[in-house]
Amino acid sequence: MRLQKILLQVGFTLLAFAHAAAAEPLKVTLLGTGTPTPRLSNFSASTLVEAGPEKLLFDFGRGATMRLYQKRVPLGALTAHFITHLHSDHVVGLPDVWLTGWLAVPFGSRKTPMVIFGPKGTVAMTENLTRAFAEDIRIRIDDEHLPPEGVVITARDVEPGLVYDKNGVKVSAIAVNHGEKIKPSFGYVVEYDGKKVVLSGDTKYDERIAAAAKGADLLVHEVAVIEPALRENYPAYRDIEAHHTSPEEAGRIFSLAAPKLAVYSHIVFASVKPAPDVPEDVLIARTRATYAGPLLVGRDLMTFTIDDGVKVADGAGEAIQPSGK
Repeated sequence: MRLQKILLQVGFTLLAFAHAAAAEPLKVTLLGTGTPTPRLSNFSASTLVEAGPEKLLFDFGRGATMRLYQKRVPLGALTAHFITHLHSDHVVGLPDVWLTGWLAVPFGSRKTPMVIFGPKGTVAMTENLTRAFAEDIRIRIDDEHLPPEGVVITARDVEPGLVYDKNGVKVSAIAVNHGEKIKPSFGYVVEYDGKKVVLSGDTKYDERIAAAAKGADLLVHEVAVIEPALRENYPAYRDIEAHHTSPEEAGRIFSLAAPKLAVYSHIVFASVKPAPDVPEDVLIARTRATYAGPLLVGRDLMTFTIDDGVKVADGAGEAIQPSGK
């Protein structure tokens, strides 16, 4: 009888530990909230999601390696990588993350193949990159004795649906509308321990994002604000705006999805007089025309810790309170 009690107590203890392990928070860090514009304050698109043992990188914007270095996340520790679409500002940092992550130093040290998921064209791109850097690869294997496995890229062209399922972390691709000629283009849904994060990718107004983000803890959505004078005088700006979401349209998506927190990232902003930074007050005011809920304008290195609720901190670790109800 005494042995049964002991075994029962041990069983309860193990269950308690298992529950504690399963209750780990999900963490999202905005590495780059900007666009091709080379602003020092807003690197181009990249987001880190940490869930359990998984460290997932979404898009390879300019400066992703530097932001990861600032967060003390070794490139070799990334477990999987995801591409929303093949515009240059979303993949220009890929060679850097790939090759710098292979170096035998604390911020690199990848010893196994780099795993990448993306739309059609991803495999071809990685194959051509391997050809382009063949001489660098040859030299480093011969001269620095780096492990050949660490520079291998295991890429996969994916379709909408579940693309990754490991250690309790599920990543699904959702088709989004970035324009008729930019297909396929994806957003991503990350689910872990009952928590959900949705990344819109680049998109026009698309209610598929709202559907995917129903009940989400965090919805990270792109947005575009271009001054009318630029649209009138520069056709390129009309084309750019036509492929993105206005603050009012994004607000409608947020209202439909009702996430615990909505956040802007990949902020397309252009003004007649070059501005050093994104006008948060303009973005928020225009969004409030269609959405009253919790809202933040994303900044590089802003971190979201999702547990019972969503806690937000800036790059210095200072707490941030969203606006709205």
